[in-house]
Amino acid sequence: MSSPPAYPGIRISGCRALGAEGSSNAESLDRLLPPVGTRRSPRKRTTSQCKSEPPLLRTSKRTIYTAGRPPWYNEHGTQSKEAFAIGLGGGSASGKTTVARMIIEALDVPWVVLLSMDSFYKVLTEQQQEQAAHNNFNFDHPDAFDFDLIISTLKKLKQGKSVKVPIYDFTTHSRKKDWKTLYGANVIIFEGIMAFADKTLLELLDMKIFVDTDSDIRLVRRLRRDISERGRDIEGVIKQYNKFVKPSFDQYIQPTMRLADIVVPRGSGNTVAIDLIVQHVHSQLEERELSVRAALASAHQCHPLPRTLSVLKSTPQVRGMHTIIRDKETSRDEFIFYSKRLMRLLIEHALSFLPFQDCVVQTPQGQDYAGKCYAGKQITGVSILRAGETMEPALRAVCKDVRIGTILIQTNQLTGEPELHYLRLPKDISDDHVILMDCTVSTGAAAMMAVRVLLDHDVPEDKIFLLSLLMAEMGVHSVAYAFPRVRIITTAVDKRVNDLFRIIPGIGNFGDRYFGTDAVPDGSDEEEVAYTG
Repeated sequence: MSSPPAYPGIRISGCRALGAEGSSNAESLDRLLPPVGTRRSPRKRTTSQCKSEPPLLRTSKRTIYTAGRPPWYNEHGTQSKEAFAIGLGGGSASGKTTVARMIIEALDVPWVVLLSMDSFYKVLTEQQQEQAAHNNFNFDHPDAFDFDLIISTLKKLKQGKSVKVPIYDFTTHSRKKDWKTLYGANVIIFEGIMAFADKTLLELLDMKIFVDTDSDIRLVRRLRRDISERGRDIEGVIKQYNKFVKPSFDQYIQPTMRLADIVVPRGSGNTVAIDLIVQHVHSQLEERELSVRAALASAHQCHPLPRTLSVLKSTPQVRGMHTIIRDKETSRDEFIFYSKRLMRLLIEHALSFLPFQDCVVQTPQGQDYAGKCYAGKQITGVSILRAGETMEPALRAVCKDVRIGTILIQTNQLTGEPELHYLRLPKDISDDHVILMDCTVSTGAAAMMAVRVLLDHDVPEDKIFLLSLLMAEMGVHSVAYAFPRVRIITTAVDKRVNDLFRIIPGIGNFGDRYFGTDAVPDGSDEEEVAYTG
């Protein structure tokens, strides 16, 4: 494994001498640790974790970020800047995970992903399993880690993609059957003893931090952790430490300190260093802020409507239903009834664009019938909350056993930009044809974000169908320009959007009229207030 070239780093001063006394039992280990602020619960490092500390709204079924993820792509639908990746290196039990969590708490922003190198231990052979059971396997050697999987996972996370991360069980020294899905990183914190040991991996890190902790303290922490959390005995832990951990630290880990941008002595006790790190990350996030909606409002105008757009034929019946739901005097009951009728027609129309293949069946009369059957694997509906949720019953009525996912996107009232707050998508959605549902699309900002989420989960662009009861030409152009293979299907297209991003002549705020709630001042048609009923 090649070593990356060295470059100068800086060291945060303030390291103080730390000592530790010997002990022969686990109960006496705690008193050997120096006081470094409030006591924290023992860490559990069998899996990587998404951040769960920012402002949240929890219900029995949902977890919704009250501070959303702003656009991570430009008006072309492509990611303009990658997520900011921080690497945290250091010896075993040096406090890397604790420092990472302190950085996350101090950042106070959502959509931060904590990725632990401990999740990426290689699958052991039977012989290696036997060695591990007797503390004779070196888990602190670079060859113990699956660097190919680490690099591919980190690359996808930086590109905004959804990834699956293995869950390692230290009790059995094996990977669990189920893997954890991570998505939506504005900031990635990658921590591990070999975080700086691979040149390709090092190049993916935007900021490199080495947590430098006294060797005696690291030993005491490792004893306490392995005995209390991993079921080891003290003799086995000390044997493994002397045989593998300390030699590997001296040979592979400590030399990587010179590669760090910042060296943090005393780990979590060095609040000055953590404050410096947080300030730098905040400045990087500010540079990455994008203004997508403003770009959409000024782009793609006066162009012919795209070929990927299909508008339901404006029959007298369809025109009549539009007249009713557009009338401001229409009662809520009438609005709901005729909206549901239009939704059913829209869904039926959209299904005609799915791939079908020839098939032959036999009728009850014993005769062959040459017909058609769906040529895909499965159909999944994804609603953009809250208005898109009203289209789910119509989809379920015509698609048996359809799977449903949800995405919550809201407008930031200060910036005017859409923000992603919550998503729940079925497993293996990348194999499905996806019907993306929102009742109105004005600028296309929310629809673009929802499409980008699906693409990040490896749904092919030509398998996405965007359905809406009413769209503005601006929204049609925005989506079609960014994602030219997405099929756009609606019952009507209006010409204009006003200064408040409302469709003109429009339909009003669909969610408020459907659910009977009060309108939000200066809100647009397409991003609705969170509905958690």
